[in-house]
Amino acid sequence: MRGATGADSGADGGSFDYVIAGAGSAGCVLASRLTEQRDVTVLVLEAGGPPRGLFIDMPVAFPRYASSPKLNWGFVSEPEPGLLGRSIPVLRGKVLGGSSAINGLVYARGHRLDYDDWRAMGLEGWGYADVLPYFKRSERSWLGEGPYHGGSGELEVTVPRASYVLTDLVGQATAAAGYAVTPDYHGERSEGFMRMEMTATRRGRRASAARAFLYPAMRRPNLTVRTRTLVHRVLIERGRAVGIEYLHAGQMRRARAEREVLLAGGVYGSPQMLLLSGIGPADELRAHGIETALDLPGVGKNLIEHPLTFTLNAARPRTFLAHLRADRAVISVIRWALFGSGPFATNACAGNVFLRTEPSLDRSDMQLTCPAGGAAATPGAHIWYPSFRPPTHALAVAVSMIREDSRGEVTLRSANPADPPRILFNLFRERSDVERMIRGIRAAREIYSCEPLKSLIVREIAPGPEAVSDAQLEEYIRRTGEITQHPVGTCRMGLDDRAVVDAHLKVRGLDGLRVVDASVMPNVPGGNTNAPTIMVAEKGADLIRGRRLAPAPL
Repeated sequence: MRGATGADSGADGGSFDYVIAGAGSAGCVLASRLTEQRDVTVLVLEAGGPPRGLFIDMPVAFPRYASSPKLNWGFVSEPEPGLLGRSIPVLRGKVLGGSSAINGLVYARGHRLDYDDWRAMGLEGWGYADVLPYFKRSERSWLGEGPYHGGSGELEVTVPRASYVLTDLVGQATAAAGYAVTPDYHGERSEGFMRMEMTATRRGRRASAARAFLYPAMRRPNLTVRTRTLVHRVLIERGRAVGIEYLHAGQMRRARAEREVLLAGGVYGSPQMLLLSGIGPADELRAHGIETALDLPGVGKNLIEHPLTFTLNAARPRTFLAHLRADRAVISVIRWALFGSGPFATNACAGNVFLRTEPSLDRSDMQLTCPAGGAAATPGAHIWYPSFRPPTHALAVAVSMIREDSRGEVTLRSANPADPPRILFNLFRERSDVERMIRGIRAAREIYSCEPLKSLIVREIAPGPEAVSDAQLEEYIRRTGEITQHPVGTCRMGLDDRAVVDAHLKVRGLDGLRVVDASVMPNVPGGNTNAPTIMVAEKGADLIRGRRLAPAPL
């Protein structure tokens, strides 16, 4: 049935102009843009289903759903040598909207130089002036239409009221520590403290990619969405991708693509689908008994993630956790449900500080995300407390390294598509990354030791006042380090022999197949990756249609 989620009839999955594998952020945008042409038919295959949960659209409740086994693939990394052999949870949405349905709702595009680096690699059309119009096309910003923001796009971007999340206090302390404060990280000044921008509607609901792009497009008769399908492989005939074989309701089915197959399975899913289809390093494919259709050694390589650790301070009661007291929480739930306002319409974060840990750097290498209540941000904790006794008040800083030298990989666990891929980040393999993270922790400490935050803090809990030397901080990093859930790069764009796709996102050496998601990014942008992924899909849709937006006049 077209225009709705549902099963197809019979073993034949039908024929469409485009078949999209994956309904995460990129797949939702592709489905929306391609079906604007009414003479084009599109099929979307998604392993998950619609997001379910009483408070799943409530911004403050995101930790409750981010790790839900019903909405999350539940991947775990291989033991990480740089993290004392610990395996790291990998949160990826298994639901319409993908990770945009369960993430922390942060809207951050990265630095303009990140994209100019892509152009410098020879990727024409991917410089900042080229991609800015695509960011703008998607966006409906709280700042309105302007040189750097869109005012009429599908993706609503808002900010929480500062009084709920300590924004003013964090901004003042940042300035007191000697760092910049900027009204718009995406504008003229891309460094310093800025209040938190969220992908949330003005009525306080999560603006996932499914809500913004896919659901409106599903009213069109030329779009078919099939949920709870597991892609097995890309079908290849005489050097061309012609469709996808997938499992649904216990039956193997084949959907044919008359024009192109589009992989939008994300940084882990897209390389896995390529490898299962015989596209990748020939020696790895042989090891799993998979016949090589195309020896492409870069598939699954170049995995990049933003490493993460925390500082945590015991605080006096003036934190976000005060809003979670039972009587206040009930009122906040009612305010959110009826009016889309109040503290529960926020993601409980004051904002981000983008800073350089060395003056010689040409852009920020560290992102400090500042929750307004620390227990919400500590590893493994949740912001949603069902008990009547609130936790101890605390203030945390998520110290995220947004320039890193270490690289990992995604490989097959087996030839069974139902098995999760092997994921190895190689966090802190390079010494330069350890040193950079140590500088980031020191910067966070410096800001939180300044007024007016200083008066809120009772003592430092982690790393702890005894952790002073580089060696002590390194031990803390290796013991507590995690990931920011911002992976990119496993099907990277490029011109060299290790690249998987070209600047038009076409898989090198094969016709009729593109990868359109965060896996094509050759380097990770210095910020959160949902907005850049949507940009890649916006531009990818135009590349598929043979169109382009004019570069921004910067």
